[in-house]
Amino acid sequence: MTMTMTKRRITSVGCWLVAGCLVAVSAEAQQRPLLTEDPESIGEGLILLEAGFDHAWSQPFPVSGLTGDLLRGPLLGLSIGLGPFAEVQIDGISTSRLLINERVDAPLSGMLEVPGDSTRSFDDIVIGTKVKIASEAGWRPAVALRFATRLPNASNESGLGLDTFDFFQSLLFGKTVQSVRVVGNIGFAILGDPTRGDRQNDVLTYGFSLARAIAPGAEVVGEINGRASTRSGTAPPGTDSNGRMTFGVRYTRSAVRLDAGLFTGLTSRDPKLGLTGGVTWVFTSPLTP
Repeated sequence: MTMTMTKRRITSVGCWLVAGCLVAVSAEAQQRPLLTEDPESIGEGLILLEAGFDHAWSQPFPVSGLTGDLLRGPLLGLSIGLGPFAEVQIDGISTSRLLINERVDAPLSGMLEVPGDSTRSFDDIVIGTKVKIASEAGWRPAVALRFATRLPNASNESGLGLDTFDFFQSLLFGKTVQSVRVVGNIGFAILGDPTRGDRQNDVLTYGFSLARAIAPGAEVVGEINGRASTRSGTAPPGTDSNGRMTFGVRYTRSAVRLDAGLFTGLTSRDPKLGLTGGVTWVFTSPLTP
């Protein structure tokens, strides 16, 4: 009797450990605090919920002519697994508040409705789909396609938005080599001109990240992520080249991950320094049969 109960307890504990490991693996496929997208999906019947914040110093908004310290939060994101190889993503559910340090003349500065030294707005929501087309095997990396659309939720009257629809398409690569995860993104984006409805700019998007395990559940991460304008001459306002470099840490325990990082801009249109942090939680969908 005692032996049977002991076996049952061992079996039960083993099942919970296996389930926890599976969820943790799914969480490791996601990228906070990085922007570079991992090709692995979260898994069938799973939901990923993340929340965080960004605080950027000397953040310029070249189209409105504002510069200041930007706080974004709660930076909510949701990913829903549609099967073993696909997921739907909703990101950018957040608000931004800018403490204005400088104002200059700019293409849309005449539209501003900001009488004081601060402004706030909802952020642009990004809705995307990621589909894995090849799994990692041997020397071959995992490969996926991602399509996304950015909606114009942030208003240009606040100085924080452009009121344009943008489209993104990226090819994602990912490979694990011992304790290091290497991820790369390459693609293009179609960005609308906020000053002219009949003009757009096609830009090259890129990302490269590394994540190295340093202890059970702990990683150090880093990346370079941005876009490069392909237009000869001066790019339309708000579609210029930009980029940022990020270094951070992540700690995963069961289905929950904590993250923190520092980032810096790579161009004059990016912030000088920024701080980010957040939490990610992966759980089983309540609609799973």
